[in-house]
Amino acid sequence: MLATGVLAARNQENALRTPRRPVLLALGLAAAVALAGCANGASSAGGADAVITVGSQNEPVNLDNTAGSGSGVTEAFNGNVYQGLFKLTDDGKVEPLLATKYATSEDGLTYTFTLRDGVKFHSGAEFTSADVKRSLERVTAAESKSARKSQLSVISAIETPDPHTVVVKLRTRSISLPYYLSYVWMYGPGVQDYRTAADGTGPYTLGAWKRGSSLSIERWSGYWGEQAKNKEVVFDYFTDASALSNALLTNKVDIITNIQSPDALSRLKANKDYTINEGKSTVKELLAFNDRVAPFDKPEVRKAVYSAIDTKKLLNSIWGEYGTLIGSMVPPSDPWYEDLTKVNPHDIDLAKRELAAAGLPNGFAFTLDTPTYDPHPAVAEFVKSELAKIGVTVNIRPISADEWYSKVFKEHNFEATLQEHVNDRDVVWYGNPDFYWGYRNPQVTQWVEEAEQAARPEDQVAKLKLVNEQIAKDAASAWLYLTPQIVVAAGNLGGYTINGLNSTFYTYNIVKK
Repeated sequence: MLATGVLAARNQENALRTPRRPVLLALGLAAAVALAGCANGASSAGGADAVITVGSQNEPVNLDNTAGSGSGVTEAFNGNVYQGLFKLTDDGKVEPLLATKYATSEDGLTYTFTLRDGVKFHSGAEFTSADVKRSLERVTAAESKSARKSQLSVISAIETPDPHTVVVKLRTRSISLPYYLSYVWMYGPGVQDYRTAADGTGPYTLGAWKRGSSLSIERWSGYWGEQAKNKEVVFDYFTDASALSNALLTNKVDIITNIQSPDALSRLKANKDYTINEGKSTVKELLAFNDRVAPFDKPEVRKAVYSAIDTKKLLNSIWGEYGTLIGSMVPPSDPWYEDLTKVNPHDIDLAKRELAAAGLPNGFAFTLDTPTYDPHPAVAEFVKSELAKIGVTVNIRPISADEWYSKVFKEHNFEATLQEHVNDRDVVWYGNPDFYWGYRNPQVTQWVEEAEQAARPEDQVAKLKLVNEQIAKDAASAWLYLTPQIVVAAGNLGGYTINGLNSTFYTYNIVKK
């Protein structure tokens, strides 16, 4: 998820969390439901004719994931309306989907994909290699705002020798290409403007999108695979976390894809009519330093700040018993995960010694650009209180999502900031010194490049573990915690995914009893 619809439109569309309004903990039930903007309400019908109502705070900006659509369109469309050559399963495995198999040349520079036969788009057009070529070129086009544009720039040519074969040639080896291709939707030819309409190959067609209210997808009888187990799925959109959870309590929705209100969670836990599922999260809350500017250009300063923050207490204050502590950018679900939480332990005396070693025994002051949406304001106040214990003064500067994008992400005009990064396998950004946080370590950059050009998965894992360990030693950022991934559903619902990897929510196996 990107941090906003505006951020989503800037070539990082699934990297940062969509903003949500502050949680209104004291909001009464009736008022909360009135705020919901829920257009449909949960249907009582079960079986194959069931209508599943999904509550979400993640409405798309538009419907084209190469045009800054935000993570909301991924949640509703990925695997449901649109499909790729590969599928990323809920537990993070890459599996063939519209490609049945592929072969790689000995030098790793040519991939040959065999396409699934008998696949049609919702418009009725046959799915062919020409559609693959066109869809890939939409991602790599100059005007594309796809989150995978930079990774797929390694493609030098796309050939279509016959309707069911695609040959992709690379400038350099890319062991992650199938993984990257799981993010590339195959767009059909039946739509003029993909921002407002859809033509995919998935088990659902687009029903109606009522901006600011809801989006529906409907089971498609012409689907090439197994039919969806429900007739229709309606995503009802909410702007307030408490209103969303209260909609579940009052049967306005059947399921919440990722609950955002810790206060509401306690009420739901007390009700036996609902099932609470904690999945594997990849959402990392970061205190991101601008490593280009003093004093954060010194690893000792960054390490001191990190060790001064009691991350366990912070996580508990925000999420209670939920969530996970991390010591780097890599979540447990990534293949190169290691527990590095002890590299920069919470230790006030250690933090003071590190500051002194950096020539700042009396501390310093800095401005923390803080997004105005949850959880960042509360995190900023906690960080400010913690750093005061080592003589560091934090000046909190509230910043809108639009301003964050222009000031922090694009212009790099900041000292430190807070942000949620959503994607799995995104530790590779520390190999890019031009990324907004400005971490520059030539050895890390080399390891990232070598990992991507590895001939074997185990070689890639080994290199990225080195990256992971080095950025932790350097405290390139302060990774505060993993936000919990909590799916709450009515007790009569089954077959839903719980990990929500990169905002995906597969709906085709959901059944209502």
